[in-house]
Amino acid sequence: MDKKWIYYAGLAAVAIIWGANFGVSRLAMETFDPILFTFLRFGLAVPFFFLLLKLKEGSIGISFKDGLRLAIIGLVGVTGLEIACMYSIKMTTLANASLLNVAPWPIFAALFAPLFMREPISSRLIGGGGAAIVGVCFIILGGGEGLSLSSDNMIGNLLAFGISIIGALYNVACMPLMKRYSALRVSTWLSFFGSLFMYPLTLGSWSKVDWSGLTAGSYMAIAYNVLICTVFAFIVWNASMFKVGAARANFFRYVVPAAAVAAGYLMFDETITGWQLMGTLFMAAGLLWISMEKQKGAPSLSAPAARG
Repeated sequence: MDKKWIYYAGLAAVAIIWGANFGVSRLAMETFDPILFTFLRFGLAVPFFFLLLKLKEGSIGISFKDGLRLAIIGLVGVTGLEIACMYSIKMTTLANASLLNVAPWPIFAALFAPLFMREPISSRLIGGGGAAIVGVCFIILGGGEGLSLSSDNMIGNLLAFGISIIGALYNVACMPLMKRYSALRVSTWLSFFGSLFMYPLTLGSWSKVDWSGLTAGSYMAIAYNVLICTVFAFIVWNASMFKVGAARANFFRYVVPAAAVAAGYLMFDETITGWQLMGTLFMAAGLLWISMEKQKGAPSLSAPAARG
C-alpha cells in the first residue's frame, strides 16, 4: 500500500481526537475555568515535549533568532487563537462558531499556500475540498441550533471567522522554521511559549478550583487533553502535514465537526439527523478524493497545527 495513506490516516485520526475533545472539554468546564483548563493542557504537555525531544534528537535548543520568531508565533497561534476560540463559542452559537471557525480555515490555507510556499492548487483539491465544505456545512447546520446571523451573535461570528484567517496565516508563518527544525522541536517550543504567555491570564482562576475534590473524571479529562490531544496529536498532525502538504492536510480539519457531533451523541445523548449523516458522506468522499491524488515531486513543508 502506498505509504501516503499512513499520513492521511494520521490526519483523520487526529481530527477525530480533537473532535471528541469537544465533549471531554465540555465536561471539564464544569470544574475548570476555560482559560485555566487550556493552560493546563499546554503547560503540562511542555515537559513531555521536551523529554521526547531530548530522547529523540539529543538536544532541545534553537537559535536566539528563531526563538524570538517562535515566541511571536506561539503568542498568536497558541495563546491568542485558543482564547479567541473560547470567546467565539461564548459570544455566538456553537453552530456558528464551528462553521465559521472550521470551514474557511482550509480554504484560506489553500489560497495562501501558492503565494508563500509554491504549493499548487489542483482541480482534484478544489473538487474534493468543495465536497468536504458542503459536507461540513450539512453536519453543523443539520443540528438543532442551525445558523444564526442575528446582531447578538455578530461579534462572535466575526471573531470565529477571523480565527480561520489568522490560523491559516499562522500555518504559513511556521513554514521557514520547518526547513531547519523537526515538527517535534517546533511543536515543543510553540507549546512552551504559548503556555508562558497564557499563564498570567490564569492567576485569578487557580483559587476557584476545589483541587482536593477533583474527581477521576477531571483527571482523565486533563490526561486526555495533555497526552492525547496535545502531545500525541500535535506530533502526528505535524509529521503527516509535513508529508502531504498544508493545503491537503488542512481539509482534514473537516473531520473535527463530525467527530464532535458523534461525541455529543455518545456523551450527551444529542441527536444525529439525516442531514448530518449526509454531510458526513459528502465530507468523507471529498477527503478520499483529495487523498487519492498523486503528488508530483516532494511535498511542501508544512506548519504545526494551531489548535484542536
